[in-house]
Amino acid sequence: MPPTPLITALRVRYVECDMQGHVFNGHYLTYFDIAHTEALRSALGVSYGEFVAEHGVDFVVAESGVRYLAPAHFDDVLEIVVTFEPPTSSSLISRFAIRRDGTAVAAGFLRHVCVDAREHVKTPWPDAFRRALEPYVDDDAGSNDADTPSRPT
Repeated sequence: MPPTPLITALRVRYVECDMQGHVFNGHYLTYFDIAHTEALRSALGVSYGEFVAEHGVDFVVAESGVRYLAPAHFDDVLEIVVTFEPPTSSSLISRFAIRRDGTAVAAGFLRHVCVDAREHVKTPWPDAFRRALEPYVDDDAGSNDADTPSRPT
């Protein structure tokens, strides 16, 4: 069964555009981060900060990638679809598809590593995290994707 998509919509602001009138490439990682934060809020049922405080873990970005497919412009409304690969013991790959009116604009990923919130050393994901993400995990994500990051253990 396909995962339930988590979708965040945002409108491109003028300040995010370059001199050619396109969204500057670095902003796509910011868009991924915004969508990731909102996806976690939806999946976990609490804010990122509340989850960190309750479980004593934090998430750090270890790897990212973006494929640019079509330009986005000022005032475009973008939909950012987030799915997750099955988490390993301490890392999670989140996949992003950005669309404008059904047109693919960008795709990419973020790999987060779970760390102890105080010591900042790698630690396993809490069981509550794994259970909350289950409806949103795509077991086939990245299996045939040239942009798939290496799979850590």
